[in-house]
Amino acid sequence: MRLEGYITSLLYDYNCVVVPGFGAFLAHTDSAAIDSSAHRLFPPQKSISFNAQLKENDGLLVSHIAKQKNLGYENLLDEVQSAGELWRQRLSQGEKIDLHGIGKLWQNEAARIQFQPENKTNYLTSSFGFAPLNAVPIQREVLKEEVEDLEANIPFIITPEKREETTFRPWLKYAAILLLAVSLGFTGFSAYSDFNQKQTLARQDAQKEVSRLIQEATFFDGKPLELPAINVALNKKQIGKHHVIAGAFRIKRNADRKVEQLQRKGYKAIYLGTNRFGLHQVAYSSFEDASEALTFLKTMRKSESPDAWLLSEK
Repeated sequence: MRLEGYITSLLYDYNCVVVPGFGAFLAHTDSAAIDSSAHRLFPPQKSISFNAQLKENDGLLVSHIAKQKNLGYENLLDEVQSAGELWRQRLSQGEKIDLHGIGKLWQNEAARIQFQPENKTNYLTSSFGFAPLNAVPIQREVLKEEVEDLEANIPFIITPEKREETTFRPWLKYAAILLLAVSLGFTGFSAYSDFNQKQTLARQDAQKEVSRLIQEATFFDGKPLELPAINVALNKKQIGKHHVIAGAFRIKRNADRKVEQLQRKGYKAIYLGTNRFGLHQVAYSSFEDASEALTFLKTMRKSESPDAWLLSEK
């Protein structure tokens, strides 16, 4: 029995999932963080760890599987314990166990189980739709005080001159003042015009970047979440109520292009309409049965995109 899918679905709502006879996977909530060296901002998330001392069955995992498969509790308890025992045997033989969406398990020289989380899935539902952001540092120009250096290094010699009293013409003084005023006015206007032009270009570049980020936005998570209702004009007899989402687009023609692209690959892709954020959603396919949808979702994450997620209607 593969337990990874059941464990990951429980980690969204619970902070401890015990595999009877094997150990427990623990979820710890971490606040938002920044990686200064890589210039990346990370949203709040749940970090996963493993504790081999917590082996007692609390009934959570077995009850969840029994509900999903509609089987008896006692029979499933034996299967889950057998799966945990098989994991322990593989680890004792030196194998590494890779649990998709959770992490890797192996045994060290002291026969202790080691765990390395995968950290690709954020199990904190309040951070749904948040992805790490690149924080590009602002390069500020540092102006050097060149004038002060020049004044300190270049000596000024003042040579007294005799004033010509007879040949000086008063109107030359006013002409020089007028010329200086015109020159200052032209210089100030040029500087102001250049500043406005740079400011306009900066606003245009910022708007283009925001539009690009919104257009490329996709949502990801591995657990079906209850999202706000959307108005979709579709024939319910032709599609199911569980949709494996391929992406969401700000511009509808990009969504239509995605549908055509997936249909050429052989998928039963459909356009689902817009969500509460005004993004146009595209699905790989739709299913009536939730288990079939989850199986198809795992296949799409491996073959097409790890950001695929499941939207289930009530």
